[in-house]
Amino acid sequence: MMHTLVVPVILPLFTGAALMLLGRLQQRAARLISLLATLAMLPVAIYLLIQAGSGEIQHYALGNWSAPFGIILLLDRLSAVMVLLTAVLAAITLLYALRGDDQKGEYFHPLFQFQLAGIYGAFLTGDLFNLFVFFEILLIASYALLLHGRSKEQVQSATHYVILNLIGSSLFLIAAGVFYGIAGTLNMVDLAQAVAVAEGDKRYLLNAAGLLLFIVFGLKAAFLPLHFWLPKAYASATASVAALFAIMTKVGLYAILRFSTLVFGAQAAQSQGLGLDAFWVLGLLTLLVGAIGAFSALRLNTLIAYLVLLSVGTILAGFAMASVEVIAATLFYLIHSTLVSAGLFLLAGLIISQRGEKADLLQRGPLMDNARTLGLMFFVGAISIAGLPPFSGFVGKVLLLSATPFKQALWLWPVLLVGGLLAVIALSRAGSQLFWRSNVAAVKVQQVDRVAQLVALLALSASLVLVVCADPMTEYLTLTAQQLVEGNYRVVLEGVTP
Repeated sequence: MMHTLVVPVILPLFTGAALMLLGRLQQRAARLISLLATLAMLPVAIYLLIQAGSGEIQHYALGNWSAPFGIILLLDRLSAVMVLLTAVLAAITLLYALRGDDQKGEYFHPLFQFQLAGIYGAFLTGDLFNLFVFFEILLIASYALLLHGRSKEQVQSATHYVILNLIGSSLFLIAAGVFYGIAGTLNMVDLAQAVAVAEGDKRYLLNAAGLLLFIVFGLKAAFLPLHFWLPKAYASATASVAALFAIMTKVGLYAILRFSTLVFGAQAAQSQGLGLDAFWVLGLLTLLVGAIGAFSALRLNTLIAYLVLLSVGTILAGFAMASVEVIAATLFYLIHSTLVSAGLFLLAGLIISQRGEKADLLQRGPLMDNARTLGLMFFVGAISIAGLPPFSGFVGKVLLLSATPFKQALWLWPVLLVGGLLAVIALSRAGSQLFWRSNVAAVKVQQVDRVAQLVALLALSASLVLVVCADPMTEYLTLTAQQLVEGNYRVVLEGVTP
């Protein structure tokens, strides 16, 4: 593997820095550099996925300092899956942004690359402090991207987003300080060994620091009651930025899964009261809040944002059950919800561009260009995100419900099915307002961008691809969950004297 593991971090980081230093490049040159760097990550991510598929847990010691004394990047099946998902989403999102979204503000491409560097780094780091560093990189970039377009709604939502995340960053540092003070390390694998042997007051302090971190991760994941920033932020962002943000909540959910299994151990975290039972309840409540929010939404972007919240609740409830089968099913659902919700945000951007003053209001508006194709795309995205057959949302829900133990199924089945029903009603009403009740007499606002439409269709078609590839995917994700729960991550510290 050599140095390939560090490429997902340094490629977008150096690309973003170069674009900043080069200043106001010609638009075509900046676009080309950003696009090439983003597309180059696809073969790298596929290579890492293949490498991780061997089952060997691999690591990269930055500066050739051995763990736990130096900074390491960690590659297992989970991190490889998340890196590939990010690379695919980034490529689709950037292709869409090149059709005009990147011109709505300055420095879009450097910020886009910095955002990717932070996301890739968060998925690959094996060190708690550097998880904080990568969180800050992606958050700082997201602050500016959220303002891309400079509308009043964006400024208001960005202000709330910044304040909440500054609080979260402060809590993260406090928790990291407690971990280091008690365990003397922030390397996650080394930290897991320190947690395993801690007793008495040290155990209580480490548990308290763990709970504090889970609160921080919950703010990133946006589950109840830390969810209120998400609907406004996602609904006010430009289409390409909102689509990229579809992976943002998954970073928080990934951190919860990674930390609860690697540092504390899935079963140990359950028995020590480290929040998995609470996550189960909060996941179900978040799912319901997302469904109710989507049902009551008056704007298309707000509706999609609440559907993202619904997926957050579903994924959190799945991770909280902490079994191999359920985690595998939940990871499939995570991949589905990320790509399909991103596709819906991109589609919403096309719809909004043709509705004039009506924008994303779910009201009768002008007849849109190519309305039949857009309506069909909306129909496919709607039934997929709602979990109806034959698309990936249905497969994901079936896998999750069938893997859920009977005791938890008594709660998950009705909540998930009721949430799906509310989502179907909300999406049906939205489709009716947007496509069936258009004002035929009104003049069309503008011709739809065919390339942008093709890119949005590409994102939504991921639902069919996931169905076709469901069997090998579930097999790989089952091995991923098994490695996560039972894997020997101690290999990262081989050769280090305790």
